[in-house]
Amino acid sequence: MTSITIASRNFCLALLLVCSARVYAQQAKLPTPWTEAAQKAEVPLNEYPRPQLQRTDWLNLNGKWDYTGGKSAPNALNPQSAASFEGVNQKILVPYCPESYLSGIQKKQEINLWYRRTFEIPASWKGKDVLVNFGAVDHDATVFINGKKVGSHSGGYDGFSFNITPYLLKGKNTIVVAAYDPNDGKAPSGKNGPRGDYTFSSGIWQTVWLEPVAHTHITGIKLLPDVDGKRLKVLVNTSGAGSVTAVALNGRKEVSQAKATSGTYFYLPIDKPELWSPENPFLYDLKITLHNSNASVADEVSSYFGMRDIKLAKLNGVVRPFINGKFMMQLGLLDQGYWPDGVLTAPTEEALKFDIEYTKNAGYNLIRKHMKTEPQRFYYWADKMGLMVWQDMPAIWYQNEDTTVNRRVFRKEWKAIIDEHYNSPSIVTWVPFNENWGAFDVKNITNWTKQYDPSRLVNGNSGFNNNPDYQKPYGDPGNGDYVDTHIYVGPYGASVPDAKRAASLGEFGGVGLFVRDHMWPVENNAYDYEPTKARLTDRYVFLLDRVEQLMKYKGLSVAIYTQTTDVEHEVNGVLTYDRKVEKMETKRIREVNQAVIQAGREMNK
Repeated sequence: MTSITIASRNFCLALLLVCSARVYAQQAKLPTPWTEAAQKAEVPLNEYPRPQLQRTDWLNLNGKWDYTGGKSAPNALNPQSAASFEGVNQKILVPYCPESYLSGIQKKQEINLWYRRTFEIPASWKGKDVLVNFGAVDHDATVFINGKKVGSHSGGYDGFSFNITPYLLKGKNTIVVAAYDPNDGKAPSGKNGPRGDYTFSSGIWQTVWLEPVAHTHITGIKLLPDVDGKRLKVLVNTSGAGSVTAVALNGRKEVSQAKATSGTYFYLPIDKPELWSPENPFLYDLKITLHNSNASVADEVSSYFGMRDIKLAKLNGVVRPFINGKFMMQLGLLDQGYWPDGVLTAPTEEALKFDIEYTKNAGYNLIRKHMKTEPQRFYYWADKMGLMVWQDMPAIWYQNEDTTVNRRVFRKEWKAIIDEHYNSPSIVTWVPFNENWGAFDVKNITNWTKQYDPSRLVNGNSGFNNNPDYQKPYGDPGNGDYVDTHIYVGPYGASVPDAKRAASLGEFGGVGLFVRDHMWPVENNAYDYEPTKARLTDRYVFLLDRVEQLMKYKGLSVAIYTQTTDVEHEVNGVLTYDRKVEKMETKRIREVNQAVIQAGREMNK
């Protein structure tokens, strides 16, 4: 009798452990230092996701959702009704894409993806409108609340929101999200498209959250520093009309205050502005209050801004990019932002910060965010730590097959990306196209980008000297702010400036090192190789010495080394793909990087 009781108890205990644990059917191919923490988190990535439009009250919906998907699942492209989840017992960990290990399911190219979970509205939100916000869903998303369709959004790289107040019930509510992503190359998809190099990714891949607002509330802000005018240009868009008060702060000290009507531009004076730069990434705080007609507070958000400018000018007769009135050599890493456990999504906030911290500590002053965007918190950390960012547009692959649809999708999503990240002082250059991949109307799109955001530089076709074999090269558009070539291994052969554009080496290097037990389990490759950490470091120092020569005597102003980390089959990272091994001697890398940047600084004298 006693032995049966003990056996029963052990069986129940084992069953309880299995039920309470998050079950991962597959082994992680290459875990990172943050994989386990991400798996264990009840609410992964629980930091407020929108630092430049932040409210104090919100509810994170990341975590375990019911999931069904695949080619045989109900069509998820703009459906009119929610799919049935009867008999569905599969769970997915949001916001990790289903192709990732961290999602808990690791499926391949589901096409039709359906998510469901329940939530309750806090009692303190009574009388408020409730917004549901999505950081990003790839590619077409439709949202249902309690069985009723709320709305749809198209675009894999920009955030969106819906007011779900009319659909809410007392007590438990159910949200269903349909995501459709054929990964057919007819929408922007970058490296995770059919001609991209890496694991496909689909569906929800950034944070989902709720927040309460008044019916009249702030929907967005636009911030433009005017360094010469010693002021910040501000636009506050709202749902419903109201008056706006904006207060700029240096710590707790008020710098200036201005009042205006919502939906109109106004200026905040910034006397003796402290300028943002990689050496001094100073950020002002900003508080924006929306008032009702009776002067009561309708909404309040916190934000921040940096005072900096970037423009082309001549130094000793050579066209170069100037930051805050001086030439600064831009020396950076090609950063693709892929993760062996989360694919497009960093496993934790610490992981998201890690690549930026390493880049800064290794003496670089620039990141080229290549073929993808990041959650807004990535740009917050770049703003805060002081790294300039070149932001690529993810490539569209089959744009020639239906120009009336595919090209329109590209233009729409490029505008959405610019709008979403417009306020970030770290972003200094927009890059619409890379190496002629899916390139079309490059000259016109470069001009449009420059006109839409004249406060930044534009590199119309980075690496125009390279070309995929499936289309004719568009080549150098002849406009924009940079003449940009990619040279592997380089750096000789890099662009020289012309009468109106600065010279950029948009990619070079790509020298690999095999690090046993820290590589993706496929055949690995690089443009060239070195056998040891010491040899690779020597090679890098030699390359940077040559970059300095090109800067001083050939007019080079930007050099971007490939790349921050290994990515799947590529082993040319400064770090291994799992971020566990520094493949070069970081102290020496920092020393030579800083020496080159300092040599550029001295050219201003």
